[in-house]
Amino acid sequence: MHIQWFPGHMYKAKKAIQNRLKSIDVVIEVLDARLPASSVSPLLDNLSQGKAKLKLLNKADLADSRVTEEWLSYFNTQENTQALAITSNHSNKNKKIIEKSRYLVPNRKGMDKPLRIMICGVPNVGKSSLINNLLGRKVTKTGNEAGVTKDEQRLVLADDIWLYDTPGMLWEKIIVPESGYRLAAAGSVGRNAYNDEEVALHLLDYLKLYYLEELSTRYRLDELNKDISSDELLTLLAQKRGAILSKGYIDYQKISETVIQDFRTGRMGKISLEKPEEWLIWKNLALQREEEKQRIKEEKRSSK
Repeated sequence: MHIQWFPGHMYKAKKAIQNRLKSIDVVIEVLDARLPASSVSPLLDNLSQGKAKLKLLNKADLADSRVTEEWLSYFNTQENTQALAITSNHSNKNKKIIEKSRYLVPNRKGMDKPLRIMICGVPNVGKSSLINNLLGRKVTKTGNEAGVTKDEQRLVLADDIWLYDTPGMLWEKIIVPESGYRLAAAGSVGRNAYNDEEVALHLLDYLKLYYLEELSTRYRLDELNKDISSDELLTLLAQKRGAILSKGYIDYQKISETVIQDFRTGRMGKISLEKPEEWLIWKNLALQREEEKQRIKEEKRSSK
């Protein structure tokens, strides 16, 4: 199953962002530190080409710090780009965020030439919380579900700094299936776009490889073997947590929701779901598949 989610209000957001970018100096893209590449919207990437970018790896307190350092190095090598890891409660990084934004466009300062910053990101990644924190007051709606912000807002951070908040933007087409599952696990796609059990199984596939100890500790499983299948592991977790229906049937919906929530809230520990080298492999394979699909379409069209 490939997860897709691009509701109607995102088309409106796409047009608004296209128009606004003409007058923007810096694009701050808020990413989920646990899935930095999967939470980069290719649509935003294409629309903002040529603009200075500050990539904020949010929720770094929930991510594997060693992997986060790899991602910071990866993004900081990109042209006209700065990267910074921030936590869910990032008041101590507000000054650094502004400093890095000014560094990227040093010629924009003063009331006659205000620094114009657009804050973007996929749904439920923490954009609104970031803006409220920067301004020191609640000016935008926040929530733990995708699609809370639906309209553009202009906010004044200082006399010479203007902020533009935008609705969360996803991929118009998620071509990397691994990204779809990760976005679903993080809560960045709508609930009707995925199956909880499939997402939980995909999540367990990855956790068994890299975070077996965290799984064992969280669910009090002695001598957990990474060779156990994810289906067997989900059943074992259900039995351990009492997710049992009448007549002894496993409640896979309940245990799947538990696994996903334990990841989202950090109850499993500090976990990252992708590394730069992994992401590049997934992306290249996805592009090859898309090229092959296009080739087959063209062959069918020419044979008619």
